[in-house]
Amino acid sequence: MLSSCDLVIPCRDEAPALAGLLGRVPGEMSVIVVDNGSRDDTAEVARGLGARVVTEPRAGYGAAVHAGVCASSAELVAVIDGDGTFDPVELLPLVDAVAQGRCTLAVGRRRPVDSAVMPGPARLGNALVTRWLRHQGVPVHDIAPARVCRRTDLLALQIADRRFGYPVELLRKAGAAGWTIREYDVSYGARADGTRSKVSGSLRGSVLAATDFVRVLR
Repeated sequence: MLSSCDLVIPCRDEAPALAGLLGRVPGEMSVIVVDNGSRDDTAEVARGLGARVVTEPRAGYGAAVHAGVCASSAELVAVIDGDGTFDPVELLPLVDAVAQGRCTLAVGRRRPVDSAVMPGPARLGNALVTRWLRHQGVPVHDIAPARVCRRTDLLALQIADRRFGYPVELLRKAGAAGWTIREYDVSYGARADGTRSKVSGSLRGSVLAATDFVRVLR
């Protein structure tokens, strides 16, 4: 496996999750935490745990991810959420698949540890979006909150969305570009105590995410 892989973690008020999350990151990966306007001590905690911290003042998931990818100099980039719902160790098969050329993009298909961690509306929205993507020839069953690809390939896609639509636009453009996409099951657990979902945690977040998904699918 190539060791040149940066793990980009977009964060907004995720300080309570970082100790548990960063402590599980495999040694093969360097960590870039992107502080996206946190009101807590996310940046300080991340630095104290050995992560490189990048500040992205423009609010939005896509803005944070893009800032982390631009800050990286590694051959491969991996991305997961900063809320503790993913185990970064489970990214290793995805990294290996891309490094060995078995696929251009490896994505994690979430397997909830119990029904409570992924509410019904989130499941339905995910199912509708991925069904549309499969109809367009993109073989996915999840909107890829965990993923690995080559940094240069990702930047070449010129993803424009800087909000919640970023991963959906990525999948759509990757499919259109003829990328080989493979899904891998990854565990999806409960959020760390003290953190709150930017999407399902509020009505506004849910509406914004749905609007962004529809916009990038047009």
